[in-house]
Amino acid sequence: MIILDRRGRGGPKVLMGRRSPRLAFMPGKFVFPGGRIELGDRAMPVANALPDYAEAALARRLSRPPHHLGRALALAAIRETYEETGLLLGTAEYGPPETVPAGWEAFHRHGVLPDLEALHLVARAITPPKRVRRFDTRFFTVDRSAVATEEPARVGEDCEFTELAWVRLEKARDLDLPFITRTILDELDIQIAADFAPHRPIPFHFERYGRRERDFL
Repeated sequence: MIILDRRGRGGPKVLMGRRSPRLAFMPGKFVFPGGRIELGDRAMPVANALPDYAEAALARRLSRPPHHLGRALALAAIRETYEETGLLLGTAEYGPPETVPAGWEAFHRHGVLPDLEALHLVARAITPPKRVRRFDTRFFTVDRSAVATEEPARVGEDCEFTELAWVRLEKARDLDLPFITRTILDELDIQIAADFAPHRPIPFHFERYGRRERDFL
């Protein structure tokens, strides 16, 4: 998932999307954009690679991590952010990629290459056991300046997100949020204070024997 942040007077703000009340899963909740890896995400060209610390952290706690797992996760988050919000994250400095895989046509159309170097890894979280839907989610954050362009009509009554809102970090916790989203906002607050130092510990949230655990990657 991607947390877009914007810093200025009055403290940082984050971009939150409200899920349609018609959806079966988490209707009406405010969340961050994101989703799972699709086949084309592994083949999409990029302007710059994910920082080494993030690639290394994302490979930990996995018995057989796929090659360039972090790259694929970051690209999936960027693609899903476009699909759900219309925001294309990256740079237009190098012109359009020569070819793009399925799902990335808008980046070719607008001449945008994803720039993974601009992303900071915030946390990993796994849904507790026995839930109907379970996810192993990695959360990234990126500054608002990473938005190269925007396509309209991606948010509305008939879309996955019915609205987008820039919310001050301390006020975002007052929204109707899933538990893990509130937890990740707390982690983001800590990491902003540390200015995303590259050797900071990356938290890992999961449940063991019915108890919530917070460890580090």
